[in-house]
Amino acid sequence: MTDFPETSVSQEFSTWATSLTCDLIPKEVENAIGNAVLDYAGLCVSARNLDYVGAMIRACSAPGNCTAIGHETPVDVASAALINGTAAHGEDYDDTFEGTPVHTGAVIIPAVLAVAEQFDLSGVDALRGIAVGTELMCRMALVAPMGVHRAGFHPTAAIGAISAAAGVSAALGSTKQEMTDAIGISGSFASGIIEYLAEGSWTKRLHAGWAAQSGVRAALLGREKFMGPRTVMEGEHGFFYGFSSATIPNDFTKITEDLGQSWHAANIAFKPYACGTMTQPFIDCAIQLARQGISPDDIASITCKVGEGTVHRLWEPLSEKRNPSTAYSAKFSVPYCVAAGIIDQAAGLAQFTDERVADQAVCDLANRVSYEIDPENEYPANYSGHLRATLRDGNEREIEQPHMRGGARESLSRNELVTKFKANVAFGGWPDSAANQLQSFCEGFTQSDDFKKLSEFRSSAE
Repeated sequence: MTDFPETSVSQEFSTWATSLTCDLIPKEVENAIGNAVLDYAGLCVSARNLDYVGAMIRACSAPGNCTAIGHETPVDVASAALINGTAAHGEDYDDTFEGTPVHTGAVIIPAVLAVAEQFDLSGVDALRGIAVGTELMCRMALVAPMGVHRAGFHPTAAIGAISAAAGVSAALGSTKQEMTDAIGISGSFASGIIEYLAEGSWTKRLHAGWAAQSGVRAALLGREKFMGPRTVMEGEHGFFYGFSSATIPNDFTKITEDLGQSWHAANIAFKPYACGTMTQPFIDCAIQLARQGISPDDIASITCKVGEGTVHRLWEPLSEKRNPSTAYSAKFSVPYCVAAGIIDQAAGLAQFTDERVADQAVCDLANRVSYEIDPENEYPANYSGHLRATLRDGNEREIEQPHMRGGARESLSRNELVTKFKANVAFGGWPDSAANQLQSFCEGFTQSDDFKKLSEFRSSAE
């Protein structure tokens, strides 16, 4: 018979989260959240005219008073979280956590901003909610590193639903019991399998949005006293039993220890490239190789040293990774990303279109890229890149990138993030004046007392 704890993991977390005031949030956490909000907003605009966002709006939106950024028609609170989360995550250009890759901004921010707009919350409320949700998402990701992926689930989707529930509850000022119930309820909303990897289908794109709207619904149910299991984390049939069954943890202190003293939310990484997290250091290597004057015609073959845990997502099946069937599939292909990095010396949104992926020169080079597993690779504790190019003249060039650029070891500057934001807004078809207006809103959101101003970003802003 199961012995139930006197205080569960979710109760302990909720005790801390519901007592958190914004003066207890460190400046570095507030700065990271500010950067995340700016990055998120630019990505929402960048994707506003793309086909999968249009499909989401046509199929899943309901009328209401909230904003789907870049879209004229107001929607209900859950639809705003769903659409904006899908748009922000859809190009895989959004922020990530290095401990185990989860995309916090595209889940937590749309959920919290949607309820802030719906329920007239303040910027202080929104900051608290984003901080709580982001911190829980990072901490849950560390409990069973690689376990969720190995069980066939997408950590951003599954962990995101629970974390968004906590974040929305914190923003709404829920009680400890209400937040505990919301976290428990959200365990039944969590979902998201990774079969999209097989052929580059679209389901990963909606995972962040689905988690965001699930968190909204769970938090609202908790506020109405709907009961959820308090042992949702550690229970015999709880979240980690279901979503990381091959590596069920028995130590949940990573969720509860040093709360308020050690903040993982301060270490969110921002991507310089519009593709999968673990591909980023390999692109840096590829660009370095090209800058040494090596052309595609010079290269006989390229071998990359990789962490074993990345193979099933970024390298296999090798035929698909060398010849991506869709532009989305190319985002999770190291062979394609390396080839594009060498040829274009870039990996932005323009490198992941159907036309670019079909380019014969890129495909030819991608088919010369292979991998070998490096038992010393630090993944998932660190994301590094390595390539060894064998040239047609028999010489070799070897390049390493020791960590992810944009992460805790080498962060992007504020100017780099603003440049990325403006490029994304321009990609979405908005003029500089609209970009400046949106940037101003993002930079001042913690002082906001009226999130109804989000309605200013519904139109094309032309």
